[in-house]
Amino acid sequence: MQITNLPSPLNRQLAGKNLIVFDGACVFCSAFFRFMLRHDRAQIFHYATAQSPLGQALYTALNLPLVDFETNLVITHGEIHQRLDAFAAAMAELPSPWHCASLTRHLPKALKDAIYKLIARNRYRIFGRYDACLIPDAALKARFLDLT
Repeated sequence: MQITNLPSPLNRQLAGKNLIVFDGACVFCSAFFRFMLRHDRAQIFHYATAQSPLGQALYTALNLPLVDFETNLVITHGEIHQRLDAFAAAMAELPSPWHCASLTRHLPKALKDAIYKLIARNRYRIFGRYDACLIPDAALKARFLDLT
C-alpha cells in the first residue's frame, strides 16, 4: 500500500519520510528500534510508537488492532510495509552486512507470515513487556514524528 492511499492529513505528514512504527511496550520491538538507531547512521528513518497519536492514526487507517499490535509498520519511499516485509524493507535501507537481511522479502508469503505470527504471538511471553512506553531523551525527540 502507498501512503497516497492514506487520509490526507497522514499522507501530508508522511510525504517524503521513512518511518518505523513499533510497539513501545514490547521489549523485542524496542530492541529492534534500538538496533535501527545504532545502524541507521545516515539517519534516514523517523520513528513513532504504535501507542502514539501518529501510530494510532496509522493503525486505524490500515484497519489494524489499536491495542494488541500484531505488526510493526515500516514506510520507505512512500510504501507501507507490514510484518516480515516491514523488517526486510528496513534492512534494505541499511549498509552491509545488515542489508543482506532484506532478502527475507523473497521468502514465500506463507512462510513469512508463519514466522512473523509465531514471533508476534509470543513476543511478550518470551521477551517481556515494559510497564510504560519509551520516553526519548532530547537527542532522540527529533527522530520521532509524533513528538516533533
